[in-house]
Amino acid sequence: MIGEPILVMLVEDNVDHAELVIRTMEEHRIANKVRHFLDGQSALDYLFYRGEYSDPHSNPRPHVILLDLRLPRVDGIDVLRAIKEDETLKTIPVVVLTTSEAEKDVARAYYNHANSYLVKPVGFEEFKKLMDDLGFYWLGWNTNPDIKE
Repeated sequence: MIGEPILVMLVEDNVDHAELVIRTMEEHRIANKVRHFLDGQSALDYLFYRGEYSDPHSNPRPHVILLDLRLPRVDGIDVLRAIKEDETLKTIPVVVLTTSEAEKDVARAYYNHANSYLVKPVGFEEFKKLMDDLGFYWLGWNTNPDIKE
């Protein structure tokens, strides 16, 4: 991954939260590009090259997926399950980034092979710090397998 452009897939229906994630990653040059999706269905269409995302060259695989649980059209757990059940997608780290602290949500996420579960802090500075740390860990320090499609 050294020297390769870093792509983050952000699946988040809250535009304010998405803007904060994108801005933080840009400010710290954590990712070269963030692809933002407002619902689970469009995220799955992108990952499975369906519809407007059918060209794999224009729609490369992300290096990490930041996934909210409460999404319109297709729920975040269903998106996570589809990713982790697919042989070509399951090695992409999926970080659940949500407001839910409910034990059942945490358990469901890990049962479906989430790589991490983070609860969004309420305060702006805390949220920004979480994004900084998240970016450095998953895109700077963590090592992923070099698997080609």
